[in-house]
Amino acid sequence: MQQKWAPSLYIRTIFALFFAVFLVGCGSSGGRPKPAELQPLVSMIGARQVWVSPIGVAGNVSTLTVVENRVAVASSSGTVAVLDTGTGADLWRTAVGSKLTSGVGYDGHLAAVVSERNELLALVNGQTVWRSRLPAAAYTVPLVAGQRVFVLTADRTVAAYDGNSGAKLWSQARTGEPLVLRQPGVLIAVGDTLVTGLGGRLVGLNPSNGSVKWEVSIAVPRGGNDIERMVDVLGPAHRLGNQVCVRAYQVKVACVDAQRGSLTWSTNADGQTGLHGDDAFVFGVENNGKPIAWQRASGQKVWSQDKLLNRDLTAPLALGRSVVVGDAFGFMHLLSREDGSLMARLPTDGSPIVSTPALSGDTLLALTRNGNLYAWRPQ
Repeated sequence: MQQKWAPSLYIRTIFALFFAVFLVGCGSSGGRPKPAELQPLVSMIGARQVWVSPIGVAGNVSTLTVVENRVAVASSSGTVAVLDTGTGADLWRTAVGSKLTSGVGYDGHLAAVVSERNELLALVNGQTVWRSRLPAAAYTVPLVAGQRVFVLTADRTVAAYDGNSGAKLWSQARTGEPLVLRQPGVLIAVGDTLVTGLGGRLVGLNPSNGSVKWEVSIAVPRGGNDIERMVDVLGPAHRLGNQVCVRAYQVKVACVDAQRGSLTWSTNADGQTGLHGDDAFVFGVENNGKPIAWQRASGQKVWSQDKLLNRDLTAPLALGRSVVVGDAFGFMHLLSREDGSLMARLPTDGSPIVSTPALSGDTLLALTRNGNLYAWRPQ
């Protein structure tokens, strides 16, 4: 694997990933905690599988990007595809010739991915139109917006590239703690502000030149070693209007007013997946597999449930009167948004659900590690 970053950062990154997985996957007795057994369930919500499309082994490249009735998806081996979410038919599909480290950024026209060679590739209708070398690896999905492509790399550099030519427009580097997580961070647009996570801070940037508009501390590094000091802000973030809610790795959940650049609330939370929500609640999943809901306005805990303990749940998706999570055994679980009770269960191919569930119109989408993209529709 060719890397453009310092070897020490690469080694520390891999070590951090291994150690974090070790801590989460191992109990105090040295063995993996036993996953909760699924109990018989009478479905309260009906959903019919309408199509499934093989994409290729997903690995860590598991983000689904939905634009209206299209979904952009990639395999870790280098397949990039855009599908019609109504039928599952390919609108285009191509192999870029390199393994990938990020999911697909997509605005309905231009798609962007990052290869393990630390190259940013831009595609239109399946054709690579330009590529640009990055200063470091990138695990966060590129943001394609306003005829530009924005990238967050593992050395905590944010950069903007011209969507037509690939020319670099600006970059904003930020030194931080030496360890980084090999999983997506936060990079989203909120009005005229580019919002990103840099270490334990949420930062608002001017997308035109990269200047800092505001910064909000989500979590402060503490502890006696680099592992204990890891507080990176993780994706996916949840945005509703000007409010952005995020998780700092295994420490905090917080909501920020992205127009004012001010903290609305924060609360202690032990998790390592992102958030979603609706106008009343913010939903997340704790490391032990407990889905949890907080009041959007105050951060007060509303409910949690323990029927899915140690099943390695995905980040949640708020879907009408339900909350959807996938597990490591190939099941999608629909929970009540009111109290977290189980309402329905949808099977897949038996391999872990690796994407955060996504919604396109009335079609629910999820990707498995074996690389099958599933779609369901309410009955």
